[in-house]
Amino acid sequence: MNARQRRLFEEARKRNPNLKLPESQPAGELTDEDLALIKQGVGDKTSRPAPAANAGGNSSASDASGEQGGFVVTYFEAKGFGFLRPDDGGRDVFFHVSRLSEGEPTELKPGARVLYELGMDRTGKMAARSLRLAPPE
Repeated sequence: MNARQRRLFEEARKRNPNLKLPESQPAGELTDEDLALIKQGVGDKTSRPAPAANAGGNSSASDASGEQGGFVVTYFEAKGFGFLRPDDGGRDVFFHVSRLSEGEPTELKPGARVLYELGMDRTGKMAARSLRLAPPE
C-alpha cells in the first residue's frame, strides 16, 4: 500500500472504525476466475469467430497478416485522429494519423476504405496500430 492509499484508508477508518484492510492474494497466484476475466480482455480472440473469406471468395495476403477492412467514419484533420467502422460491424475503432503507413492523410475522408490491424493505444484502449488506405478495386 502506498502512502496515499494508506492516508485515504486512515481517513475512512476515522469515519468507520470497523473498517479493515482487504486481504490480498499473492501476485503470482491467479484463480481460474481471474484467468477467465483476463481472457475476456481486448487481446484475446479465442472466443471470436474466424474471419470469413472476402466476398469474392478469395482470401488475400492481408487476411493472413491480421489486417481487417473498414471505412473511415470521422476524421479530424486538425487534431490528427478519427474513427473507423469495421466491415464486420462492432464498435468503431480509434486511429491516429501517426499510424498511417500507406497513403496521404488528406485521403482520410469519411467513407474511405482502409485496412488496419488492431492494437492498443498508450492508455490501453483498443485502437488501430497500423493503418493504410485500401487499393482501389
